[in-house]
Amino acid sequence: MRRKVVVLNGPNLNLLGTRQPDIYGHETLADVERACRALGAELGVAIDFHQSNREYEIIDWIHAAREDAGAIVINPAAFTHTSVAILDALAAFDGLVFEVHISNVHKREAFRHHSYVSGRADGVIAGFGTQGYLLALRRAAALLAPAPAA
Repeated sequence: MRRKVVVLNGPNLNLLGTRQPDIYGHETLADVERACRALGAELGVAIDFHQSNREYEIIDWIHAAREDAGAIVINPAAFTHTSVAILDALAAFDGLVFEVHISNVHKREAFRHHSYVSGRADGVIAGFGTQGYLLALRRAAALLAPAPAA
């Protein structure tokens, strides 16, 4: 498998750090991206990082990942509970899929307990804050083909 990971973020994650910091913390999405890129460099994994409030853009990025990525790390945010379309796009991706949630969705409202994405995910991380992204990247890197020798 290719050593490229596409990190996708769904709606409202552009507000990370200012929206409900009691639930999501004070780190911004830019902070998360920096941490993912730094860890990717350490692990020898290329990182593509995207966020959108538009479902179709996330689907387009999943389709594009079919060409050259070995894994997708996705925080679908509210699309977790509503999007069969994202599930179908992920089902068409042959690589690894890891679902990440900053909060523990199982301690929250009942509607947040169901995830369409989990039906395709190779692993689900919830409740570890933004460190969940790094845990998912480490797992993806461990399962992808070894980095070429320098």
